[in-house]
Amino acid sequence: MSAMANASIDSLILKLHDVNAVKFGEYKMKSGMMTPIYFDLRVFVSYPALMNEVSSLIYQRVQKEGLQFDSLCGVPYTALPLATIISSRHELPMLIRRKETKDYGTKRLVEGSFREGDTCLIIEDTVTTGSSILETAEVLYKEGLKVTDAIVLMDREQGGVDMLASRGIRLHPVISMFKLLDVLLEAKRIDAQTDESVRKFIRDNNTFRYSCEKPCLEQNLELSYADRAKLPKIHPLASELLQIMEKKQSNLCVSADVTSSEELLQLADCLGPKICMLKTHVDILEDYTAAFSEKLQALAKKHNFLIFEDRKFADIGNTVKHQYEGGLYQISSWSHIVNAHAVPGPGVLKGLSAVGKPLGRGCLLIAQMSSQGSLATGEYTSAVMAEEQSDFVIGFICVSKLTKRPEFIHMTPGVQLHAGGDVLGQQYTTPEDVIYSKGSDVIIVGRGVLEASDRLTAAEAYRKSGWDAYRKRLGQSSQQDPRT
Repeated sequence: MSAMANASIDSLILKLHDVNAVKFGEYKMKSGMMTPIYFDLRVFVSYPALMNEVSSLIYQRVQKEGLQFDSLCGVPYTALPLATIISSRHELPMLIRRKETKDYGTKRLVEGSFREGDTCLIIEDTVTTGSSILETAEVLYKEGLKVTDAIVLMDREQGGVDMLASRGIRLHPVISMFKLLDVLLEAKRIDAQTDESVRKFIRDNNTFRYSCEKPCLEQNLELSYADRAKLPKIHPLASELLQIMEKKQSNLCVSADVTSSEELLQLADCLGPKICMLKTHVDILEDYTAAFSEKLQALAKKHNFLIFEDRKFADIGNTVKHQYEGGLYQISSWSHIVNAHAVPGPGVLKGLSAVGKPLGRGCLLIAQMSSQGSLATGEYTSAVMAEEQSDFVIGFICVSKLTKRPEFIHMTPGVQLHAGGDVLGQQYTTPEDVIYSKGSDVIIVGRGVLEASDRLTAAEAYRKSGWDAYRKRLGQSSQQDPRT
């Protein structure tokens, strides 16, 4: 940020304090939380020059970020005059979101002229949790509009940015809480004790962390991958996978069922940017060597994906322990994730976790399979075992969601762009059916990619289809992939 822009923001902070828009004491917020600092930005409607200055800084932020949109909408009610000034000054189309539907006239919740698929920029005055912006966005979504960005004058730095990001909305603050405190302290508007008291309150009351765990579960709300990655009880490896999925906008796992080490490595290098995970069957390789596993690990690091060895352990604890850490393949030394049948009981997990847990590895329980006539229907047993050993089990192989506990990841094999089956009993379902309808998290695709004439193009088609289904599940319209 330029020195001139910094000076403008410093000056604005002092002016907001002058008109008592920034208050210190004990105040109750909309959420019911008591706070030592309160922003009453409604007062500046009585100060036209201040309103103009705020609107100018908001528009400067819009220009700095290079935001593209078809219209803008102020969150009712305080942000409405700000949006109006920006709209009038810069001749930008504006929409008005009503808080309630009138029983006369058009009876619309969104007033103004727009087309389905248009992008709307949201303007807000203050953000704590981000819920007000999200409420406005959801009204706009229902009208067929897209929301990718929002500008806020004051960010309280209590989790709003992360919450909105988890729902696909980038928040761009003009002023941050800690910046405001720095300016007021330097200008001797507050003392060091007040400064530290407010900072401690902000650090200790991250609403995004709390909203991820309790209210969303109580209200049965759909959590995003990014939300779930930050849950306090989630396994670190599950958190890493969810973060990879969010960053790469991919819930695609490719099943690399090839018999040549060289072909598998070429596949990993080519498709790595498109996938969150690569599934292997190491025991079908005709030329396995230790050097192969080292090269595969390097590619996983290069392209930021996890390795899942589909070993399907199904023996007593002592046996699987040796199968996992020893033998020719030494699976635990290179594979982030393995899987196991629930049929042998808890002993299979105890044997695997004795090896994998110290290495930070994770295990998927096989609850259901995609082959016709499969007897792997241990949904209840798998869920119980997973909860009892959640320090090692990160989720399930299944055809539909088994548990509402968001720290467990559901992965579904047998996915193709068109439903159907083969002569060997493999049943295929579509990415939309798996992710949107059945609530799974990861699509596992084999022949749909491997048998394509252009594997990279096929992988991109599956990545996009899976991601679109995920965004649809969150109630959001599809957005342009930022990497293209």
